[in-house]
Amino acid sequence: MENKEYIESGILELYVYGLLSEAENVEITNRANNDPEINAEIIAIEQSIVSLSSSFSPFNSVSNYDKIKNELGLREEPKVVQLEPKRSISPYIGWAAAILLLIGIGFQYSQLSSSNDQVVNAITEKGKIEQELNTLTLENKAIESSLAIIRDTNNTVVALGGQAVSPESFAKIYWNKDSQKVYVDASGLPEPPKGMVYQVWSLKLSPLTPTSIGLLDNFVANNQRIFAVDATADAEAFGITLEPSGGSLSPTMEQLYTLGKV
Repeated sequence: MENKEYIESGILELYVYGLLSEAENVEITNRANNDPEINAEIIAIEQSIVSLSSSFSPFNSVSNYDKIKNELGLREEPKVVQLEPKRSISPYIGWAAAILLLIGIGFQYSQLSSSNDQVVNAITEKGKIEQELNTLTLENKAIESSLAIIRDTNNTVVALGGQAVSPESFAKIYWNKDSQKVYVDASGLPEPPKGMVYQVWSLKLSPLTPTSIGLLDNFVANNQRIFAVDATADAEAFGITLEPSGGSLSPTMEQLYTLGKV
């Protein structure tokens, strides 16, 4: 800082008044020792104080006046309080701008995080919708297949009524005698207990000869309850029994749920 700015800052007055810190006093003392202009200014300030004091204290004795004058004018290293230089507003503007910038960045980050969350949610919802659409597509295909079987006039429909173990049960057989394909509508059967499975039998009646033509696996997962089983050419009746998982070699007649003649 130039001497003119330094002097005009008011720090030398505070130095003379003893209002600066020790470190600031040392700094100004060193500068006064090395700079005649600064030292002269300090002396001038001290002399002004002496003159001002004499004007406000006319009744002081000559000895007291001289003592004060000597203490102020003749000391080699006056104790000076360093004034804080006039602060520019620029640093505060800089700090304010930095704070506003941080707030802006925080807001933008918050908005970006919110946008990212919305994108993730949208992708998740899109995945759910696609999954539901695929499920509906598969269900529609299953319904269409079921309807095609039911509406096929080439199929012989065999109604199977409930038996002693489950009188309320019923089922239908759709049998194409030409292609020998057999479909079972098991919507009238209760859900099989765990570890058990329904087994479908093609029957010759005289003598009674049962032939297994398939198991109704994945009973719960099959919403339409229409199952394709093995082909048969010469059935005279069809029956459905409840058997242990994996099926049986011969039907368990005590677990005969439905039976019907062709």
